[in-house]
Parts: sequence; structure tokens; C-alpha cells
Amino acid sequence: MHLALRPLAALSACLLAACATTPPPSADGWQQQTLPGKPPTAYRWTHKEGRTALQAESQQSASLWRKRLNPAEPAPQQVRFSWWVQELMANASVAEAHLEDSPARVVFGFDGDRQRLSARNRSLFDLAETLTGEAPPYATLMYVWDATLPVGTVVVNPRTDRIRKIVVDSGPQHLRGWRDHQRNLAEDFRRAFNEEPGALISVAVMSDSDNTKSRALTWFGPVQWSAAH
Repeated sequence: MHLALRPLAALSACLLAACATTPPPSADGWQQQTLPGKPPTAYRWTHKEGRTALQAESQQSASLWRKRLNPAEPAPQQVRFSWWVQELMANASVAEAHLEDSPARVVFGFDGDRQRLSARNRSLFDLAETLTGEAPPYATLMYVWDATLPVGTVVVNPRTDRIRKIVVDSGPQHLRGWRDHQRNLAEDFRRAFNEEPGALISVAVMSDSDNTKSRALTWFGPVQWSAAH
């Protein structure tokens, strides 16, 4: 890839922009989503410690396993997800652009009023759409496992403030075991963005190791979401 396109490709990855070579979705709507200029992470369904799980093996690679919601759904309250991480990547940090890898992410894309975007973000979104053929979500909230940042940390993506991350696991303490999480997605969105969430338009899991030129092996359980009772 030409050097001038690398920052844009990285931004497109963060913005959940799809590559033209993305295969057709499976019967349940989930599909591999490749990213411009990046080798894809290998995803396959298997079993892990008695659970049905999506295995993600990242070898200096980055891609997502994503479901687009059409029509969009009202922003859910409760979300449940689980992951099993084998090892952490040396030096990776979701707060540093050049080290921005994580073995485990669950990613939610939201619609919104694009007229409210800053001029810089509008330009970045237009470039990403030109490169990939797909408009990025108005806002993206990720739950991540980071090597060092404290649990509860909110990280604003260094390339665009329309992507924010919440650290829900940190460090090596809980490696090689299932970690089950339940979150109030709407509350987390308000805390991260200081605004109300729009409609939910996509859900994804992701394991990436391209920036640190390393390897990650992770298993994901099903992602579930529902309105408040």
C-alpha cells in the first residue's frame, strides 16, 4: 500500500468501513469484514471449554466479524458478551495510534445526525467512504481488553473522536478463561460521548494485531442485546 494511504486505511478500519471484497453474509447476517490494505484475521466457529465460540486468530492482521442491522434498531439497554483471550500482545495500547491493537473488542455502530459532525470528521468520513464504498457509522463504541489501562477507562480514538472505547478487561490476570460481561449500552454511550445514542446499525467482534506485528488468539461467545425490561 502507498504510504499516503496507510493512515486512511487505518482510519477506515476504525470506522468499520467495509472493503469491496467482503463476502456475502451468512444466514444469520454475520460476515467477515475485511479492511483496506490489511491481511484478514481468521474467524471460524468451534467450541471452547464447553461453549460454542467464534475463534479469532490474528497474525499481524485486522478484520471484523460483523452484522449490519437493516432496518436499524433502537439503541438497546442491556448487552451481553463473552471472550477468552490466550495471551496479550507486548506493547499494544488502545490509546496509542501506532500500537492500537487489542486481542478482544466488541463493537457497536450507531446512526446519528451527520450534520453535527465537525468539518474534520466530515472530511475523514467522506474519504473513508470513497476508499471503501460504505459510509461509516455516526458513532462507534467499543468494549476492549487492554494490556495496561485500568478497567473503566474511556479512550477517545486518536484519529477521530467519533470512535470511543471502554476498557472492560485489563492486564493478564484473567487470561485463558471465559470472561462474561453485561453492560448497559445506552448508559455507556452517554458516558463516553456525552450525548444520546442513535439507532444501532451494526454489531461486530474484532481481534487485531497488525500495528504491533504480533499474534492474538481469542474466542468470542455470542453477542446479545435487548431493550430494558
